[in-house]
Amino acid sequence: MKKPKKEFPDTFLWGGGIAANQAEGAYDAAGKGLSIADFHAYKKSLSKDDRLEHATLSVSDKMFETNPNAYYPKRNGIDFYHRFKEDIQLFKELGLQCFRTSFNWTRIFPKGIEDVPNEEGLEFYDALIDTLLENGIEPVMTISHYEMPTYLVEEYGGWLSRKTIDAYEKFCQVLFERYHKKVKYWITFNQINLLSFNSLGFKESQTSNILEATYQSVHHQFIAQAKAKKLAKAYGEDILLGTMLSDKIAHPATCKPEDVLFSYRKNQMEYLFGDVAMRGYYPGYAFRFFEENQLDIQMTNEDTALLQENTMDYLSFSYYYTKINDAEKNSFSPMDKTKNPYLKSSEWGWEIDPLGLRTALNQYYDRYQCPLFLTENGIGATDQISADGSIHDPYRIDYLKKHFEQMKEAIYDGVDLIGYCLWSPIDIVSCSSAEMAKRYGVIYVDLDNDGNGTLERRKKDSFYWYQRVIQTNGHELNDPQY
Repeated sequence: MKKPKKEFPDTFLWGGGIAANQAEGAYDAAGKGLSIADFHAYKKSLSKDDRLEHATLSVSDKMFETNPNAYYPKRNGIDFYHRFKEDIQLFKELGLQCFRTSFNWTRIFPKGIEDVPNEEGLEFYDALIDTLLENGIEPVMTISHYEMPTYLVEEYGGWLSRKTIDAYEKFCQVLFERYHKKVKYWITFNQINLLSFNSLGFKESQTSNILEATYQSVHHQFIAQAKAKKLAKAYGEDILLGTMLSDKIAHPATCKPEDVLFSYRKNQMEYLFGDVAMRGYYPGYAFRFFEENQLDIQMTNEDTALLQENTMDYLSFSYYYTKINDAEKNSFSPMDKTKNPYLKSSEWGWEIDPLGLRTALNQYYDRYQCPLFLTENGIGATDQISADGSIHDPYRIDYLKKHFEQMKEAIYDGVDLIGYCLWSPIDIVSCSSAEMAKRYGVIYVDLDNDGNGTLERRKKDSFYWYQRVIQTNGHELNDPQY
């Protein structure tokens, strides 16, 4: 009888991840164009309850005008553009076996439509990827991570237009040709199921039907990633292409049949993104949703064939929290959910549910029977520097420990989990709120919400704890020192 694995496999990849727009800075250096992230201003008035994962910058016809009185943190990030070699040395000391980041689209194609890519932008990624490899760290590269050129928004309406598919395909062609011998793991879109402006890139003024425009844009992303897979096939096993979800599978609020069915149907529309990417077709529940909402999603026979013939190699996803669906309280809107009263929450109101991670891993593996890669997981918190300069973050260690335990249980269940990327190994600008106070890293960066600080890097207690976890391949999660 086959014996199940009880430990992390020897091939398991322990890593960490960032996004170019949250870390690199240098927003106008070396020929880089402007992306939507460059106009995400920090707003001091936000309460923590407002800082939602799917939040985005204010969308208006004047959104790409710089306000001289505003501060745009993502334009400077943590200066990773100039400091990546020193940071990678810290990652090496930490023991990272893989590191996820993204190609900033506008660093390579400033407007997204150029015939020839910006060589200076490519040279930056040459140096970054080479430095990772020289230090024994496997690059995991996201092609599109909320860095759409503003030109594509203004001229095309972002993913609302098929012209953006062509721009993305050209982008992929350049990247695959240049890096197929250096980068094995690729992600087409970050959290493709988070239906925000960050991802879709159209303004309300560019459509008369927002819901229809949303799913038309999603369809164009599906086609774009299928075209990317078609391109990647030319490079054989050099390239493994995955899509990425934000885990939004919710529990029913009660065992009432109404709650169970309501939650099931809402979850189906979250599974849609994995179903199309991994199975290669739209399920019947999606067409019912389109019809009941009077959505006319334009799809061609060529689209259908392309999706069927170009499914992804693996599924990656982020996992932070879980929520519940209540048929009486919640609408069918994807993000309209209720807090789980049985769970404690983080400082920013995100429910902490380690058991939910095991559930999610099993659900995705049962459904798709493909390798899974957990490419984002962590806890945002306010960190304090002690008088002696140390940073004690037992809350982060506790969060990670409990999630790692459930990852191990899922592997014992038979799930093919190939890797994990901590979000994040180093403090970066928050995606949703553009603040620095919400810290995820095991490496502290001296920078505040207003851009003040030395940018000095400092190791937290969690750095040494995670270092030990990696050294023991997840065997030792209980370090008595922490």
